[in-house]
Amino acid sequence: MDWILLFVAGIFEIVWASGLKFTEGFTKLWPSVATILAMIASMFLLAQALKTIPVGTGYAVWTGIGAAGTALVGIVLFSESAALPRLVCIGLIVIGILGLKVTSA
Repeated sequence: MDWILLFVAGIFEIVWASGLKFTEGFTKLWPSVATILAMIASMFLLAQALKTIPVGTGYAVWTGIGAAGTALVGIVLFSESAALPRLVCIGLIVIGILGLKVTSA
C-alpha cells in the first residue's frame, strides 16, 4: 500500500511541477490554488509512504517520478524537445525508479 501512496505522491508532484507553468509566477489565482493543493497532497502522501519505505529510497523514487513525468508533460503540453538523447535520459530515470523498487526491502 505504501508503494501505491508513493506513486500517487509522485503523480501529484508531476501535477504541481507542471502547474507552476500555468500559475505564471503565482499571478493566476486558480492555477495557483490547484498547484498549491497538489503540493500539499504530494508532500502528505510522501510522508505517509515514508512510514515504512526507507527515506532515501522513497525520496529518490518520488523525485524520479516527478522528474521523468514532468519532462514527459513538457514534451506533450509545452512542445519541449523530444530528441532521442533526452528520451533516453528519461528512460534511465525510469529504470532507476524500477531498480529501487525491486531492490528495496
